[in-house]
Amino acid sequence: MISGKGKLEDYLTSSSKIFIHTAASSPQFLIDQMCHLACEKDLNDLKLYQLHTDCKATYLEPNCIKHFEINNLFIGANVRKAVWEGKANFIPSFLSEVPDLFRNGIIPLDLALISVSPPDKHGYCSLGLSVDASRAAMESAKYVVAQINPSLPRVHGDGFIHISKIDAFVEHDQPIHETILPEPNEVERKIGEYIASLIEDGSTLQMGIGTIPNAVLNQLGNHKNLGIHTEMFSDGVLPLIESGVINNSQKVLNPGLTISGFIIGSRKLYDFVDDNPSIHLLDIAYVNNVSNIKQNPKQVSINSAIEVDITGQVCADSIGTKFYSGVGGQMDFIRGASLSKGGKPIIALPSTTSRGESKIVSMLKRGAGVVTTRAHVRFIVTEYGIADLYGKTIKERIIAMINIAHPDHREQIQKEAYTYYHL
Repeated sequence: MISGKGKLEDYLTSSSKIFIHTAASSPQFLIDQMCHLACEKDLNDLKLYQLHTDCKATYLEPNCIKHFEINNLFIGANVRKAVWEGKANFIPSFLSEVPDLFRNGIIPLDLALISVSPPDKHGYCSLGLSVDASRAAMESAKYVVAQINPSLPRVHGDGFIHISKIDAFVEHDQPIHETILPEPNEVERKIGEYIASLIEDGSTLQMGIGTIPNAVLNQLGNHKNLGIHTEMFSDGVLPLIESGVINNSQKVLNPGLTISGFIIGSRKLYDFVDDNPSIHLLDIAYVNNVSNIKQNPKQVSINSAIEVDITGQVCADSIGTKFYSGVGGQMDFIRGASLSKGGKPIIALPSTTSRGESKIVSMLKRGAGVVTTRAHVRFIVTEYGIADLYGKTIKERIIAMINIAHPDHREQIQKEAYTYYHL
């Protein structure tokens, strides 16, 4: 057991503003300890700030939530219901700008609760699987409290912190959250095939987590000299790195390196990135900076959507007025890929929801958020094909979008298009 210079209770007070380390690096032991202290000491007005976290949201439990104000810069599954019920808040923000919210004091922080790997022989710990905005939060907070977790990989890049910079720490070995995705279904495989046909040899890829990104990656085995510059990646890249398809040889920025902000996946992936000098996790203000993204030729951005209207407006953060996820890095990479030489920004989605409703619509739901505007959008892909909207008139866009909608919905969409757009 490693004992810290202090304890969490030395720094946690009423009105503390607290950041929780992102995604698979979320420090569950410290979160539970924070909630216990809040209840035991009857601490009030504790303000939490977080992006997506892969943890049990103990602070939402009925006996605990009264002590907290929960603010989400991205809405994960563990807090979504609370946001819908008005028990938690949503702060819309481009992912690339979140670090500056902390660094510029727009969101001042008293505490950063982080997970780190054990210190090396020089005393340096690693933030493990999430650097993203967590580095900025750690640097900006008055105090840093760490859970030293031997199960957390030591990952190269911007995530190193010397143990002397940590105000309190405790060693607690805890399994890292794993995300295991099912195999892509037939619809997702078809979308993957269409997207793969757009990807050229020598392209640099950005994609998120999910069965559609994995379906794309499954189709790239015969490609050559691909690279990775992305806000996050998962297990789907492993076979392509191991086979040499992904070698990052054609990148202008960070050649030879796989660049990301955070990682979510299986233990196999976590073991692969552990102390792997070819994998660098960097500050998301750098990774998602449009000026950096555009430097790599043939940058391909693959992002998802909740629904897309027939003029090209992309809703990706809400279902009508119900906030579902967040802005994230979609616009950062859509714009970066658009400005890259030979780049291709792609929005991919099944043509229908699980209930059979069309995701290609004549008009977005009331209250739906436009994450990617019709002026930014280029390629929209469903299992029925590719709509290339770049440089197209509204009429041309509508025709292209109807052609990739589910056949059962095309007639109705066409009727509505005549009504709304006087075609």
